[in-house]
Amino acid sequence: MNLKANTNELKRLIDERHQRFLNTEGPVDKKSYDFFNQVKKETDPMFQMTNEWVKEAEAFVKDRKTNVHPNQVKSTHENIEMIILHSYYLDVHRKRFKELYQSSHYVLDMVLNDIEQNEKSSQ
Repeated sequence: MNLKANTNELKRLIDERHQRFLNTEGPVDKKSYDFFNQVKKETDPMFQMTNEWVKEAEAFVKDRKTNVHPNQVKSTHENIEMIILHSYYLDVHRKRFKELYQSSHYVLDMVLNDIEQNEKSSQ
C-alpha cells in the first residue's frame, strides 16, 4: 500500500475507533481472557497497518523536504496505537482520548498535505 492510501486508511481507522470510544458503555472486564482474545484478534490488522504506515512515513519524511518532523511520525504511531487500545478498554479520560485523536489527525493531515505538495512539484 502506498503512503497516501495508508494515511487515508489510518484517518478512517481512528475516526472509527473514536466513535467506538464515544459510543461504548464501560467499564470493561480487563481480566477477561475471552475479551483479551477478541481484542487481540480485532486489533492485529490495525497494528499491522500502523506499523506499515510508520515505516513508509519515516522514509518519506527522511527523503523529502516536508513539514513533518521524524519525531512527529513516531509520536503519531504511538498515539494511534493508544487510540486503538483505549477504544476497547475505555481506560482513559475523554479529554485525553480526544487529544490523542486530534493530534493524530493533525499529523496525518500534514503528511497528506506534504504528499500532495510533492506530487504537484514533480509534475
